[in-house]
Amino acid sequence: MIDTIKFYEFLKSQDVNFFTGVPDSLLKQICSCISDKESDNHIIAANEGNAVGLATGYHLATGKVPLVYLQNSGLGNTVNPLISLASDTVYSIPMLLMIGWRGEPGVKDEPQHINQGAVTEELLKTMDVNYEVLSFDLEEAIDQTKKLLELATINNKPTAILIRKDTFSNYSFKNNTQYESTITRETVLEVILKNSSEKAYIFSTTGKTSREVFELREKLKQSHNRDFLTVGSMGHTSSIALAFSKYNSSNVICIDGDGALLMHMGSLPINSQYSNTNFKYILINNYAHESVGGQKTIANKIDFLKLFDSVGFKYVKSVSSLEELTDVLQSKEFKDNNFALEVLVKLGSRSDLGRPTISPQQGKKNLMGTV
Repeated sequence: MIDTIKFYEFLKSQDVNFFTGVPDSLLKQICSCISDKESDNHIIAANEGNAVGLATGYHLATGKVPLVYLQNSGLGNTVNPLISLASDTVYSIPMLLMIGWRGEPGVKDEPQHINQGAVTEELLKTMDVNYEVLSFDLEEAIDQTKKLLELATINNKPTAILIRKDTFSNYSFKNNTQYESTITRETVLEVILKNSSEKAYIFSTTGKTSREVFELREKLKQSHNRDFLTVGSMGHTSSIALAFSKYNSSNVICIDGDGALLMHMGSLPINSQYSNTNFKYILINNYAHESVGGQKTIANKIDFLKLFDSVGFKYVKSVSSLEELTDVLQSKEFKDNNFALEVLVKLGSRSDLGRPTISPQQGKKNLMGTV
């Protein structure tokens, strides 16, 4: 296991002074360290392609090599800018990619990571990105990273280090995010489920939200058959829910997170303009990428009421208490309009939170059986 602070200090010693990306659970320790120690030279990006663009701008201004961190599932978002922007056949932009290797072959992982893990190395090879699987030994890891930084500089092109599970030592994150609520996401989800019709469909975003929906259904002895738990494809739940709602007359409740919304915010006006009155969008906002370590988003800087209204939702609301939430869910406005609702919650979840025991394929089959 690598000492997180020493590896960060090594990066700084190599004149790596700009960090950007989307937090990942395998990179939680190093991302938390970067978040604490870098205030002016660190941008948590909306998505991974956005991060490659930011890294490109930094290099153009300074001539230096930036670091872009991401989970391997985010490689899909980087393909276009890596190939059509940073490639040595186009603008030739050096950068170091630090990639969390979820679904590493031979390592037990969740279903959504298995395929991605299996193709990660081949994808990097196809994009002509030199890479190393980072060693668990600090000195060897430093040698590997030095070599890749040199290659990035000499060849003026991206290189990458693949990070396996438990590579970095524990780092105590000094999180200073401010919250406007005292309620938890799980209690909010329970209120939503209790106040939803038995015929309503729930489409929930990736991460802890979907895990909590599953366990709450068990607790409330409710069926899972009208739930779509989006275990991957961060930021796309609302698009899935929108199309489903256009071809099914039941209420469709899309439960999203601030990090997921920011990742593909362009879907929001599409949701409002193409939805019918049965489409209900609920943003659970804790200002953080909680499922991967609690690093800040910029959601505390956005007036979501104005945003929802500006893109055309017929009725919008923001609440920060369970009483307010219940009132909204039971209101005529909620029932009769395509609706966008922000619910402010504090950071945190149960330490014993489990994972769905129904496979994605079985969940899909169960849901389609109700249509």
